[in-house]
Amino acid sequence: MLASTLASALGHDSGPADPGYDVVWVLLGALTSAMAHGYAHAIAHQVADHAPITANAVRSMLTEWPLVVAVLPTAAALLGAYVGWWGENAAINFALTLNTVALFGWGLWAARVAGRGWPASCRAGGVDLLLGLVIVGANALSH
Repeated sequence: MLASTLASALGHDSGPADPGYDVVWVLLGALTSAMAHGYAHAIAHQVADHAPITANAVRSMLTEWPLVVAVLPTAAALLGAYVGWWGENAAINFALTLNTVALFGWGLWAARVAGRGWPASCRAGGVDLLLGLVIVGANALSH
């Protein structure tokens, strides 16, 4: 959702289309979000365990790599627009679609791994899909 939100917001600025600028901000947003989330975990554990913060903070931040990896398809679509393979709007629409479908798939998969049956897993994926559709809807309304 982070990549979809950033790409959608960056694609509607008042200046000329600049997908290179957008991809930098999508990646920077993911990196800083991952670092902030990892640091928050490190602080929480430091308070609970009375452990030194520096090594724990670095380890905790490094465990947030999936957040950065999750934005790579959006970054790739925007890079494709940057090199001229397609337009910025097409890249954003592709990223929104891919990310929404991925939300359903990851929700379904996570529920199945947690031991849920197919109906419950499909509901979990459906709720995740709805979260993606909120971003798609906001993108459509912003036009």
